[in-house]
Amino acid sequence: MPRAVLVSFRLGGGDGVSIEAAKWSWALEHLGFETGSVAGDGTADRLLPGLAIGAAAPPSRGEVEAALAGAELVVVENLCSLPLNPQAADVVAAVLAGRPAVLHHHDLPWQRPQFAGWPPPADDPAWCHVTNNERSRRELSAHGVAATTVYNAFDPDPPAGRRTETRAALGVAPDARLLLQPTRALARKRVGAAVGLAERLGATYWLLGPAEDGYGPELERVLAAARCPVRRGVPQLAHGGAATIADAYAACDVVALTSSVEGFGNPSVESATHRRPLVIGPYPVAAELAAFGFQWFGEGTDDLSRLETWLDAPDPALLDRNAAVARRHFSLADLPSRLEVVLAGLGGGVLPPGVPAGREGTATVVA
Repeated sequence: MPRAVLVSFRLGGGDGVSIEAAKWSWALEHLGFETGSVAGDGTADRLLPGLAIGAAAPPSRGEVEAALAGAELVVVENLCSLPLNPQAADVVAAVLAGRPAVLHHHDLPWQRPQFAGWPPPADDPAWCHVTNNERSRRELSAHGVAATTVYNAFDPDPPAGRRTETRAALGVAPDARLLLQPTRALARKRVGAAVGLAERLGATYWLLGPAEDGYGPELERVLAAARCPVRRGVPQLAHGGAATIADAYAACDVVALTSSVEGFGNPSVESATHRRPLVIGPYPVAAELAAFGFQWFGEGTDDLSRLETWLDAPDPALLDRNAAVARRHFSLADLPSRLEVVLAGLGGGVLPPGVPAGREGTATVVA
């Protein structure tokens, strides 16, 4: 059985890269790979602290070679995409030179203001580049790097969450409105905008994730000034341990993704599979995803008036439509076949025995 190893700054957490890497691991196993993981932080099979974001020193070439020994395929999850540890990225790229690898780009440097002008990710004839949206694919192409788009994938039939138990744990009344921001707290997530939505809707505001990148003091200031009830973090339920993401979506009445920058923005599709209305922010990829047919609400006055009307008398037709779009274009069940197309482009010997070595008419967009 061939071995595939996924490598990143961190793996196993609640961030989008970790979540999508876990899905890719499942899809690779479905194709017949044995999978492993290497990261600087988190719950990876092997930890190399020098790979972590902001590490004092990168890992040595020997450490990376040992961690990837025996891997017929390496998938690099964002580590060579965003320059959050450029020295580590250089070491990983050097080790992978001439070896079959997929560089899975969730973000690109120039998409973050602090990295404007940064060069494109490293490239090699033995590698394949994959983006999770068309915007990034086109931007890489403009820099001379060919890539394939494979959109993030989702379970179209997620488990039912525990609405009553989760709201009770949060101290939110059964008939009260609850707005969920299912993200970490960073400046680009625009927490203040989500709080403002909750205030406008007469809802309790719930931030699911922690503050990161030094945003803690600003988050405290924003939440202290909120003119609505505030809840933070993952509650422990009376029976059944910590609330899950399914519980969070079940408990809320509306989801807010108010970000100004996202590589993809998983709540955009998760809200559809969990059948909750979504208020979407101004991040560029949102327009690309909306073009598939999702019906979301914007942050403008007219949109929020329509949302208030909908919340007063929910129309399941909107939820049905969004769930159908998610199933048609973003189903997790389709991810193995999409990755099969990508791996076929790496040449013979990568795909496990019994998996077809390619398909006619391989497309640039795999969606």
